[in-house]
Amino acid sequence: MQLLQELITYVGDQWPRLLGLTVQHVKLALVAVLYGVAVGVPVGYLISRFRRLAEPVLWVTNAIQTIPALALIGFAMLIFGLSPATGIFCLFLYSLMPIIRQTYTAITSIDPAVIEAATGMGMTRWQIFRIVQLPLALAVTMVGIRMAVVMSIGTAAIMSLAGAGGLGSEIFAGIDRVQDKMILAGALPAALLAILADAGMSALERRLTPRGLRQA
Repeated sequence: MQLLQELITYVGDQWPRLLGLTVQHVKLALVAVLYGVAVGVPVGYLISRFRRLAEPVLWVTNAIQTIPALALIGFAMLIFGLSPATGIFCLFLYSLMPIIRQTYTAITSIDPAVIEAATGMGMTRWQIFRIVQLPLALAVTMVGIRMAVVMSIGTAAIMSLAGAGGLGSEIFAGIDRVQDKMILAGALPAALLAILADAGMSALERRLTPRGLRQA
């Protein structure tokens, strides 16, 4: 009970700074995911067209996913130094696997008869992708993007060790000073952001899914 009172008092005094850290945390994760979407979706589509590339590309992204965050931060700091760019780069690499895999799965699971019908109607390759494949693949692709967003928001706390800021800096400052209220002031918003991101992305996923597929 005393810890709760201390936490409420601390948050009441420090809310402008904590709000700034929260915004910084969200920006760090979203920028990384945007880069991940910009790279991952085209790569997923590319390997669905050239199947021989699928296995090595997916193997590389899976291998990146297994690298511990601290090790990846260490490698990235050799290139970008102690800066937010290091955190963005690490989160970008972690976001690639779910986005590429789900995009590849979404494209390859489309019935070939649908593509043949679109080709028979005289559609170009771009028209087939934009009018046929993209709407059908969007729901599955959004699952990968949702996973990337939630994972990036959760992992972004560690990126404060690379000078990226965010709520992780409050958590590690609390650990360093053995202050439970500081730890909770950083950890609780970080956990809440991940939950809200998952719920928000789920709603967006349903919104973007064509009505016929939702009913199916």
